[in-house]
This record gives sequence, structure tokens and C-alpha cells, in this order.
Amino acid sequence: MDPEFGKSLDTSKKNSWRTSLLLAYQSLGVVYGDLSTSPLYVYKSTFAEDIQHSETNEEIFGVLSFVFWTLTLVPLFKYVFVVLRADDNGEGGTFALYSLICRHARVSLLPNRQVADEALSTYKLEHHPEKNSSSGVKLYLEKHKVLHTALLILVLLGTCMVIGDGVLTPAISVFSAVSGLELSMSKEHHQYAVIPITCFILVCLFALQHYGTHRVGFFFAPIVLTWLLCISSLGIYNIIYWNPHVYQALSPYYMFKFLKKTRKGGWMSLGGILLCITGSEAMFADLGHFSYSAIQTAFTFLVYPALILAYMGQAAYLSQHHHTSYQISFYVSVPESVRWPVLIIAILASVVGSQAIISGTFSIINQSQSLSCFPRVKVIHTSDKIHGQIYIPEINWVLMILCIAVTIGFRDTKHMGNASGLAVMTVMLVTTCLTSLVIILCWHKPPIVALFFLLFFGSIELLYFSASLTKFTEGAWLPILLALFLMTIMFVWHYATIKKYEFDLHNKVSLEWLLALGPSLGIARVPGIGLVFTDLTSGIPANFSRFVTNLPAFHCVLVFVCVKSVPVPFVPPAERYLVGRVGPAAHRSYRCIVRYGYRDVHQDVDSFESELVSKLADFIHYDWHRSQHSPHSEEDVSHSNESTSECRLAVIGTVAFSGTPAYEIEESMQPASVSIGFSTVESVTDVIEMEPVHAVERRVRFAIDDDSESDVRTNMELQLREELQDLLAAQEAGTAFILGHSHVRAKQGSSVFKRLAINFGYNFLRRNCRGPDVALKVPPVSLLEVGMVYVV
Repeated sequence: MDPEFGKSLDTSKKNSWRTSLLLAYQSLGVVYGDLSTSPLYVYKSTFAEDIQHSETNEEIFGVLSFVFWTLTLVPLFKYVFVVLRADDNGEGGTFALYSLICRHARVSLLPNRQVADEALSTYKLEHHPEKNSSSGVKLYLEKHKVLHTALLILVLLGTCMVIGDGVLTPAISVFSAVSGLELSMSKEHHQYAVIPITCFILVCLFALQHYGTHRVGFFFAPIVLTWLLCISSLGIYNIIYWNPHVYQALSPYYMFKFLKKTRKGGWMSLGGILLCITGSEAMFADLGHFSYSAIQTAFTFLVYPALILAYMGQAAYLSQHHHTSYQISFYVSVPESVRWPVLIIAILASVVGSQAIISGTFSIINQSQSLSCFPRVKVIHTSDKIHGQIYIPEINWVLMILCIAVTIGFRDTKHMGNASGLAVMTVMLVTTCLTSLVIILCWHKPPIVALFFLLFFGSIELLYFSASLTKFTEGAWLPILLALFLMTIMFVWHYATIKKYEFDLHNKVSLEWLLALGPSLGIARVPGIGLVFTDLTSGIPANFSRFVTNLPAFHCVLVFVCVKSVPVPFVPPAERYLVGRVGPAAHRSYRCIVRYGYRDVHQDVDSFESELVSKLADFIHYDWHRSQHSPHSEEDVSHSNESTSECRLAVIGTVAFSGTPAYEIEESMQPASVSIGFSTVESVTDVIEMEPVHAVERRVRFAIDDDSESDVRTNMELQLREELQDLLAAQEAGTAFILGHSHVRAKQGSSVFKRLAINFGYNFLRRNCRGPDVALKVPPVSLLEVGMVYVV
């Protein structure tokens, strides 16, 4: 082997390890803040009521054994070794799993899907579909439409519980950290100090959200690292000083001994023990910000050992100090000489942990909004350099009010822990179910493997979930109430969105109607570009026909724009735009489909408008060039100038302004613009815009040559130049954004539930959320709204 090659290979390995270690260090502040602060409240919640700490130490050793094996089986084995591998192009979380499943099986309820979306580079499948044992499960899922809705409800349940956790985690983390003051002041003063201090910290935390985590993020990792070193050092000290033999309690024998003695009380106390794994889901949800190896390294070699040492240290101290249950807390095991520094570090660590879950809540609501599962809200991107850091003002203040209400209403760790525990276990159960489907559908493993995964980890989580449900009247009602409220909002919004799309689909106008509009009918073409926004990927939307009926004029250049979400995290900018003609070239009408992933940043209107015009120019140049150089040029010219049907859509890539026109054309045997049947909540199936299967897809990157005008000789080149000049003149005249202003009502004879959901629920949400013009950042001076009544 070449020694130089070997040397370069070693260097690249060293660099990759350095990068991985750096990411592992950075992940401490973002991913592990919540998980690392769990020792503050686990023992206190566990011994709050159901079990008592006795002289035999069977209870404390049993709880330690449960904590050790729970941390080992769930975060380490389930998440680090299995779930983290189920990433969607490096992204994790509930929607990433749902996106993976929707790409490998036709179970999505999203409208306006196209086969052309499957050509996206981020739409890669894990393996090529094969005829194997998994095909039976896939066919069963695709056949039963009710399972599509059930799968969406399961995803929404997990999403709602994550949002609920965003309310509970900041409250319990900060409250538990501040409660360390109880050892430094009298009980009377403590009651009146902890609640106001906790509320003050929470208000400050939420008030600083609009600055973005990138401004203070570099403090996060050192704080969590200091905290982990602190609790592990305290653990080692307590083990050596109080009970060096506490390691024996790690044996599973102590779990059975604990349950045998405590019986029902021990089972109910599992609702406190499960708090040791709060924050585990963050490892998967924040996967996109780091890497699999970084998160795996940080947890396996630092976070996991530090947590185990911390819990063992507390157990060692408590095994020699048999206090009454209300005195069991993290701070009693901290030596008095270092109690104040530990208290300060604990408060800082709890703030970091709260910040992580708040940012995660913003992110998951943005993803829900992208997939038409949440009303439109204002999303502010707080960092131009770091992707995915967002701030949602409305959600921020609602979370703050709910956090303060929880703190003042519950006033103790026990009720907060019961509420947080139920939310955490519900999210984990949803992740287990979705990962089981990924194992079958995406990884093409035998169903027995997925069944083993589901039964093994599902049984553990169901045990804890059942213990949490017994605490319904003691705080666990809160996440259930929040989840029901949020799921109702999300499902009503998604259901009405699907129904509106079906109405648009069945009431779209034919292309012949558009082409017939002209001076003979009293229709005028006015200067400028008209951008007609619609959810349809083919045909003329009904809101445009209504617009022309009331105002008999439309713009010289007409563009039907469809901004749609696809089930991938990101769409590369070079693959974002699908552009095609609507009618002959002389009509100057186009269709542009703009595709975004569920984690993509939507563009500002100024950059969107200029980029759209640039893509149209690229397409015009490409289309005439294709007509000129095609073997069937006469047919293509005819197609461009005389056809009354929509042309194929071409993927227009990034523009390279260089000397000569350059093309990159990728050919495949898939149709370039095909929409497939979709299933709605009521299993309505429609087939849209189906092209012949032998159609060729073209992905194009094209640059306009500034000197091309000097080379105009043929009639075709004159037409090209004329069309480009018309586009430029229209851009200079101004752009109008034509949007539908909709009112939706249920048709006569609908059920009571449907009338309530549509007439009251959806219309109330529509009136009180951001309008489509605000979401698209359309300037009011350029906005034209067309009133539409949808009877669904």
C-alpha cells in the first residue's frame, strides 16, 4: 500500500474523530440539559407518597436498581443503538419517522402529491422495494384507509405530548433546582420564596427567547458539563464515604425484592422512577443538529456514567440516613460546604434543560404547520447561519403563561412529576410503535424482529405508563387535557385543509376556458406579473375564474404558484422549483410548483419573487432550446405554440451566470409531472394529471447568456427574445399576489360533529391565526384577495 495514502487515511480518521468529539461536546448543552437534571427530583417524586424509606433499605436499593436498568434499557439500548439509526436524512423526531413511513408506503394524508417528488435527492429509500415478508404488512397498511388516519392520530398524539412536555419540563426543572433553598431557610420563609423565584426565572427565560439560542448557546455546553462533573463527583464522594457496597443494589434481584415488599405502592411509585429518563427523546429529536456518532459518544461515555454515579451516590447517602419521606431530596446528599455552589450550578443547568425543550417545541410546531397539521403562526428565524433555530412569539407567550400556571397551581414536585411522567411515557410509546413500522417498511427486516422490538420495549414503557395513569387525579390529568385540546385543534385544521383541497380539485376550471379568454369576451391583459396561489398542481383554480368574472382583466404574465410540502426534511435549492407552461407559449401563462421540506426555511417575498422570475427565464430559455435541438423539433415547436394542454414540468436548478449556456439534463423512466391518487380522512380517492408512463423527466440547470441577443437569426430565437423581453417588462411593471380569502361551511345533511368542526372550529381558528398573506409575507400593496365560499 502507498504510504502516502495510508498517511492521508489516518489524517482523515483523526479529523472525523475530532469533529465527532467537538459535536459530542456541543450536544451536551442542547440535547442533555433535561436528562442531566433529572437527579434533582427522581428520588423526591418516588418517595413522595406511595412508599416509605425504611431501616432495611429495601426501598431505596430497589428504586436504585429500577433507575439503573431503566436508564440502561431505554436511553442506551433503545435510543442510542436502535432509534437513532431511524433518521430521515440525518433528522430525527416523530415527524421524521412518519415521513420515512409515508415514503415507503402510501399512507400519507397530504394532498397534491406527485411522482416527480420521488426524484428528489432527499427522497432516497433505505432499500429498493423487494418482494419479501414485509410486503404483506405494507399492503395491509395501504389497503385499509382507516389505518392511515389512525397513524396520523398516533403521530399527532406524540406531537401534542411533546408540546405538553414543553410546558411541564421548565416548571419542574427550575422548581426542583430552586427548592434547594429549603435547607437554608425556615419552612415559613421557604414557602413564600421558592414560587416567586421560580416564576421570575421562568419569565426571564421566555422573555429572552426572541434573541435565539445561538447568542447564548456557547454557554450551554460548559454549564451542563460542569453539572455532570459535579453530580458524578458528589456521587463518588457519597459512595466512598457512606456506603461503598451500594453497587450491589444494581442487581435485578433488588427490583423483585422491592416489588415483593411494597406491592401496589411500589408499582404506583414507578411514576416517579420513570422521571430518570425524561429528556431521552431529545437525543432523537435533536439528531439533525449533530450526528449519530456525536450523540452516541456523549451519552455512552459521559452522560450515562455521570447519571448512574449520581443516583448511586444519593442512594448511598440515604441508606445511612433514614429521614421521613418529605425530607428526601437531592440537596440533602450534598455536603453543606458546597451546597450553595451546587445550587447555583443546578439552577443554571435547569435553565439550559428548559431552553432545549422550548426550542424543540418551536421546532415541532413549525413542522406540524408545514404538514398542514397546525394553524398558521408567525415563525421568526433567529439565526442566518444556524439552520433550524426559530422563535414563535404566540407559542412562546402561551408556554410561559402555562408554565407559571403549573408552578403556582401544583406548588410541589410530586404533582409536576406525575404530569411530566405521563407525557414522557406517551411520547416514548409513540416512538416505539413508529420505529417498529420503520423496521419492517424501511429496513425490510422480518416482522418478527419488529414484533420483538415492540413487545420488549413496549412492555417496559407500558408498565411505567400504567403507573402514571394511576396518578390521574394527582397531576397526570394535565398532559391528557392539553393533548386532547391540541389534538382537536390539529385534527380539525388538517381535516378542513383536506376538504378544501378536494373542493378545489372538483371545481377547477379547464385549460380551454383560460385560453378562450380574450378581447372578444371583454377580457383585457394588464401589464405586470400575476402570481395566483393555489394548492392544485394542475388545472385552473376556481378562485382565478371568480377573480376574472368579477374583474374582467388579468396580467400579461400569469403564473399559477403552488407552494407545497413534501415528506422530506429538506429540499435542495437546486431541486425546489418545478416549472412548466400552461397553454401555448404565446399565452404567457406558466405553472410553478415550489417544494419545501418540513424543516425548510420559507423565503421572504422579495427573494422569492426575484428568484421565481429568474427560474421562469431559465425555463423559457431551456424550453426553446429543447424545441430547437430535439430530434422531433417540429413536434416540440407545435407543442410549445399550439398545444392546449399543460406541458411537462421541468426541475430548474441553480443558475450559474457564466459565458455560454450550460445544461445538465438527467433522464429517467419516471414521469416528470405526475400526480397520484391520494386518500383523505374519508377515503376519497382522486387521480390528477396523469401523463404517459414513458414520459421522460428532465432536471435542468441553465444559465442565460448575456450575449445571446447578438446571435438572434432564426424565427425561434426571435420568439425566445420576445418572450424574455415580455417577462422583463412585466417584472418592471410590478407583481400582484392573488390569494383566496376563504370561508368554509359544512354542506347540508352533514353530521353534527362535522358541522361543529367546520362551521365553528375551523372558521374560529382561521379568523384568529395568521392569514396566508402574512405567512407568505406578501406586502399589502401587492395583495389581491378573492373571496371564496367552500361548501365541504
